[in-house]
Amino acid sequence: MRVTTPAIVLSLRAHGEHGAVVGLMTPEHGLQAAYVRGARGRRMRPVVMAGNLVEARLAARTEGQLPHAELELNHSRGPLLAEPLPAAAIDWATALTATALPEGQPYPRLYAALDGLLAAIEAAPAASGWGTAMVRYELLLLAELGFGLDLETCAVSGARGDLVAVSPRSGRAVSAAEAAPFAGKLLAMPAFVRAGGEASVAEILQGLALTGHFVMRDLITDRALPVAEARTRLVERLVRMGGE
Repeated sequence: MRVTTPAIVLSLRAHGEHGAVVGLMTPEHGLQAAYVRGARGRRMRPVVMAGNLVEARLAARTEGQLPHAELELNHSRGPLLAEPLPAAAIDWATALTATALPEGQPYPRLYAALDGLLAAIEAAPAASGWGTAMVRYELLLLAELGFGLDLETCAVSGARGDLVAVSPRSGRAVSAAEAAPFAGKLLAMPAFVRAGGEASVAEILQGLALTGHFVMRDLITDRALPVAEARTRLVERLVRMGGE
């Protein structure tokens, strides 16, 4: 195996005295874990920060061997990690991707969406600039892994209009008329989830509550508590800081 590819750094796990196993998201080879010599040294630490774009040269002698990687920094998002809200967003998006995806399977749409989400966080650190992209990324991740939500028609009446909620059990949309008797038992669906466009921080929090229910139930469950904690930090900072 010899591959040269752009990649997004997702995770880092110490291995040996100075090295680390680095999780990388690539456009054509999906999630890749590779050993990076000296990853925790002074020269490489700025390169292997989560969210960075790198050029990765992967090499392995056999198919089952952990590849070794040489990484060259293409674009750093390190400065964002000093800002609490953008740092929490990058931490969650990269940790979720590293945890949910199987290794070695290509997900080019997810790579493009994650790249776009990280670029949005960098361009507009306030949540109003990237919050909707985070919700849409989680929806796409669910769909790509076989847990997509049905948000096109009402689960009860089949109507296509005035869809305002989602069943927490089936993941199907519910219209306002059909949702009224079940107030408090359904997940709110803000308008931007279906129609696109901008959203307030309150609507973004509603969207994250919607997608978060299914992400935690279907993708994370109880096997990755630290990942769940990363999402909790993101939501708490959104609430505390009002998205600023």
